[in-house]
Amino acid sequence: MSSTTILFRAETNAVERRSALSPTTAKTLLDDGYNILVERSSTRCYRDEEFEAIGATLVSTGTWEEAPKEYIILGLKELSGYCEPRYHTHIHFGHCYKAQPGWIDYITWFNPGGGLLYDIEYLTDESNRRVAAFGYHAGYAGAAVALMTSGSGDTLGAIPVFESARHVVDAVRGSVASASQQQEQHKPRVLIIGARCRCGTRAINFCQQASLPESRIIQWDIAETSARGDGSYPEINDADIFISCIYLPAGTRIPPFVSRESLSVPGRKLSVICDVSCDSTSEWNPIPVYDRYTSFDEPTVPVDLGEEDNGPALSVISINHLPTLVAREASEDFAGQLLPTLRTLDRRQEEGLWMRAEKVFHEKAKEAMDASWRARWLP
Repeated sequence: MSSTTILFRAETNAVERRSALSPTTAKTLLDDGYNILVERSSTRCYRDEEFEAIGATLVSTGTWEEAPKEYIILGLKELSGYCEPRYHTHIHFGHCYKAQPGWIDYITWFNPGGGLLYDIEYLTDESNRRVAAFGYHAGYAGAAVALMTSGSGDTLGAIPVFESARHVVDAVRGSVASASQQQEQHKPRVLIIGARCRCGTRAINFCQQASLPESRIIQWDIAETSARGDGSYPEINDADIFISCIYLPAGTRIPPFVSRESLSVPGRKLSVICDVSCDSTSEWNPIPVYDRYTSFDEPTVPVDLGEEDNGPALSVISINHLPTLVAREASEDFAGQLLPTLRTLDRRQEEGLWMRAEKVFHEKAKEAMDASWRARWLP
């Protein structure tokens, strides 16, 4: 039986409702002998009482900061407001391995105190395949927000908290039906790139549930994009909505799907781009027409193509926590994927998956320290 303590912290981002641990998976870990502490949270999609009912110990928000060094700190997204060097072992999405803004400070924050980050994005099996991801529900939510934007007639306002995925479908289906006046030719054409991955298939699934005919859902994957060796994709301009569901590993560069020049050609119909991948600040971003994340409060950012552009107003959706739209369903799925890995935490010094993730952390930590040194000392 394990004696390892997992402290499941509250999220520091107030808009994040998803959870890396569910009451069901917490119960399994308890049965395995893990000690499970859960910080109280008023925003998490699960109520505190649900964790208490399965035997987890509830603790105050922020308890992790002064917890014993041997505790494993489990979260979902990166911490905010970090300053003091940390000595714990953390498990969460760090969003700091692809040279995102602030990546140097975030990674080096762990070093002075001897801390360690197991980035969930880099928990991979022997085939380098991620063991847990939100892609399935990211595609689903991305398609939902894109269709909401297309039916809004203007920049989309704040998106409300929905009780369930069914309520999201009902709301979008009504919007699509109203905007199209029930005529198939007036319903939006949606082009999805990455259509055969989990993210893309779920985006297709939402479009179908929202009553879009199959003829209005264009499905592209590697075969369709690679067949256009010149990097030109005029079909994107012919769609009303473009949803990118691809995943690019750090350092991978491909021809951009769109550019300000390609979007400025006469006859463009495209009015909504949803970048589910959200690489807005990366130099490898294949949709280099925007430079910031959006949120559920402000879901879209306009793309200014200049006064000479005669096409419809164009907006980009780049919400990096899209699955929060269907937080409970997404969390159930994700927590179930992550569970087999968490059950090996007490063997992390000899388990290949944890050893690989630790190696990546140390490699990135060295890169961050080298980059910090260059920025400080080189002209």
